[in-house]
Amino acid sequence: MRLVIYVGWAALGLYWLVAAGWAKAGSRPGRRPFPGVFLLAAFVLVRILRVGDLTVHSTVVRVIGVAVFLSGLGVCVWARIYLGRNWGMPMTRKEEEPELVTSGPYRFIRHPIYSGLLLAVLGTALTISLYALLVGVVMSGYFVYSARVEERLMTELFPADYPGYRIRTKMLIPFVL
Repeated sequence: MRLVIYVGWAALGLYWLVAAGWAKAGSRPGRRPFPGVFLLAAFVLVRILRVGDLTVHSTVVRVIGVAVFLSGLGVCVWARIYLGRNWGMPMTRKEEEPELVTSGPYRFIRHPIYSGLLLAVLGTALTISLYALLVGVVMSGYFVYSARVEERLMTELFPADYPGYRIRTKMLIPFVL
């Protein structure tokens, strides 16, 4: 089951690199924190603290974890497909005219890629080690920050449409948050 997780993350990374070639050019306004720094900090903390073994041993929990992981990857890819050329690095402003995407997974949540990644991390934790939950907490903080910055930008770019869309949908979890 570990192999499914490792191959899944590698495949998602490869897909992201290839798909990035078709995105509209963009620029990042100002200096923003890079999420890799937060993930590295979480990894170092886990290695330093070494608070027991949090490896998942239950086969049932691991199978559920793989299903959650694959669901998360599916949401990420589904959202990326619907964004098409409008996709870009978090908090970037497109040089070409952007479009407001409200179909597909965007009918339910405004940031489904973030949601899918968090779901995939939860699945990783349930399959391999609960230490991955620490990574999920760090990522959640970054994603909420990034989503708020992006939403200010979207409100600026789509003043007539985005506020209504924001009222109709949730940020990360359908019908909840």
